[in-house]
Amino acid sequence: MSGVGLSIDIADLLRAEMHVSRLALESGDAAKLLEELGELGESQTRRRIESEKTAPDGTAWPPNKEGHSILLESGRHLRDSVAFVAHGGEEVEWGESWEFAHVHQYGATIVPKTAQRLAFTLNGKKVFAKKVTIPARPSVGVSAANAEEITEHVSDFLGRLAA
Repeated sequence: MSGVGLSIDIADLLRAEMHVSRLALESGDAAKLLEELGELGESQTRRRIESEKTAPDGTAWPPNKEGHSILLESGRHLRDSVAFVAHGGEEVEWGESWEFAHVHQYGATIVPKTAQRLAFTLNGKKVFAKKVTIPARPSVGVSAANAEEITEHVSDFLGRLAA
């Protein structure tokens, strides 16, 4: 005969319930936790853009034609637009506010509006094209490692409440 055994330590469950109840009752604690999670999510997103160069699902970003991180090169950087907003003790959200952030998150195809071809410089040479496809390089989202880091932070936060 085979089976599965399960043992539950109710003392730990009651202790966890106490912490969660306390968090729910003290909106200042909830607001503080969400503020910290917003800062963490913002940091994780910036790290993805600066060094990790992978989508939240772990997929490596496709390289660009110039062979370096165009997102950090010039102008208004995508990284600089990463921000979070905490709505009291209710929710927190983070993302990118740059007007072209969606192009990098989802990809895009650019075609000329009035001319027959697009004109731009690539590696110091003038290039003409009927269209340019920019592949998606998603940076907003929560990877498995991000989720683990968030979980650890929440656990530490609840532990500090109990102290």
